[in-house]
Amino acid sequence: MLSRIVATRSYGYIAVTLLAVLVYFFGLDSQHIPRNGDEEVYAHITRLTAQSAEWLPLQSNLDGMRNTKPPLLFWQGISSTHWGADWDWWHLRYPSVIYTLLTALLLFLLAKRISGKGETGFIAAITYLAFFSTYRYGRPFLVNPGEVFWLFLPFFTLLYWRPVGFASRWFIPLLLGAEIGVGLLYKSFALLAPIGMALTWWYLHQRHYHLRAFVLQDALKLVLIAIVSLSLFSLWFALDPNPQSIWNEFVVGENAGKMDVHSGSYWGQLLWGGSSVWALVLGYPMNAGLLAFPVAALFVLSYRRRYYLSAEEKLIWMWMAVLFLVFAIPSQRSARYLLEAMPGVALLCALNWHRIPRWTFVATLVASLAVLMLLGSLAMGLEQEVGGLYGWVFKGILGVTVLLAVLAIFKADWTRSLVNVVALLTLLLLAAFLRPFDGAMGRYGSASLQAIQSKDVWVPCNFRAHDEGYRFLLEGAQVHAYNENPSLSVSELAAIYPVFAAQLPLQAEVCVGCKVLGQRLEIRGRHNKEELHAMLRGEVYQHLFVKEVLLESPQSESLQQAPKPKEGCR
Repeated sequence: MLSRIVATRSYGYIAVTLLAVLVYFFGLDSQHIPRNGDEEVYAHITRLTAQSAEWLPLQSNLDGMRNTKPPLLFWQGISSTHWGADWDWWHLRYPSVIYTLLTALLLFLLAKRISGKGETGFIAAITYLAFFSTYRYGRPFLVNPGEVFWLFLPFFTLLYWRPVGFASRWFIPLLLGAEIGVGLLYKSFALLAPIGMALTWWYLHQRHYHLRAFVLQDALKLVLIAIVSLSLFSLWFALDPNPQSIWNEFVVGENAGKMDVHSGSYWGQLLWGGSSVWALVLGYPMNAGLLAFPVAALFVLSYRRRYYLSAEEKLIWMWMAVLFLVFAIPSQRSARYLLEAMPGVALLCALNWHRIPRWTFVATLVASLAVLMLLGSLAMGLEQEVGGLYGWVFKGILGVTVLLAVLAIFKADWTRSLVNVVALLTLLLLAAFLRPFDGAMGRYGSASLQAIQSKDVWVPCNFRAHDEGYRFLLEGAQVHAYNENPSLSVSELAAIYPVFAAQLPLQAEVCVGCKVLGQRLEIRGRHNKEELHAMLRGEVYQHLFVKEVLLESPQSESLQQAPKPKEGCR
């Protein structure tokens, strides 16, 4: 009987793992997945570097945005798109998902090794994938998926083969140096600071804080790790034909620039404001998204159990503390800087899954229901405004997720088993809600694309390199950006640009005399203060959803002969 129960649970966890894989690949080619604006900057650099037919130097038309990151992400994009031959979001993004799933696999192996239970391993992996920060930053074409994997790998290596890993004199330190070096080539040499501090603390802790034993037996290992990792990172300088530009743009501009306060005082920004240390304090639970309540409870629970934590738990908490302290120093503080520690948070959650109070999981389920109701109501409103957007798939996911959430709330035995399932299904429903914006109603038709072949087309831009995404929508056109300005009417735009895209309210009229080349449905991602206030007053559909119209100006011929206007968002 017991063996049947264990087998049933194993099949259940395998099914949930397959669900997680589906969630992470579903809609991966979308223009509207949760992401960061840097993705389009990185896509821009990758595209131009691929067109140069050289790995280095990196290429860009953006002012001060060429050597913004080390080359490994861009090389990854060049390889996955076959030097730009398969230029679409899917080919740019799928390596990110593979990295994220590999990180989840490391968590499964490590949690199973520490606890001796496969169930705990599944919980660790699935919890990590249920975090909203993992979903948001672990799928797009960003440095974070590769960075998190390679910088978690050395800590995994030491913990998984503990105590042999700590005792190794050469092999493990060389391996750690290589792992860290690859991670630095995704993000920055500066990450060696928190990693080095955490490893130093780990080795010192392993020696029971006997300084002499640490110096004699472990100090050389840390030096070796630093030499190997920095040597790998320095290959960028060695291979690039213009290393001075790397120094100016990356070392001085990108890294040292993070200490620049820009306005106000350093101590003032440290203690209050959106980039204060208090905002960073909330980083770990905020990164967890719907699972913020169990993660917050984990911190309280671990503090209460601080004298009874296992050796592995103590080491993970050390890594999380070091990362927090180091990233509290720069003037720019963001929960995104704590992403490297989120695998550790998932591991600690799994090891304490049955100690975390049930009410925190219920809070997650209630929050999930609130999100589900919001998405459902927005879908219903859009159906009334536009129609024909959401079919049985969206409604089926919504119904199943609501049912599981209600069952998990009222049936105590199911709460912990279903909370991650509900969180994952909520993410899937979000993707299903956004999917119509990438379907026929969210794209320009073949006739529209035929009409703009090889033409200069101007598109709205509200973030640097935002126009890069339009290259996937307006294939064959010469895309240029203009600064999005709500105060400019369509008629005023038509007096400047011969062929352009403009975003309008769903029921708005286009300019008199303009030729409509195409139209699509769009969701706006950035709003000014007035628009946000209007949305809070209930004017959601007037500002969140828009129609984007591709227009040819009545003055098209004369404007084409005039000098091109200055591009925006550069």
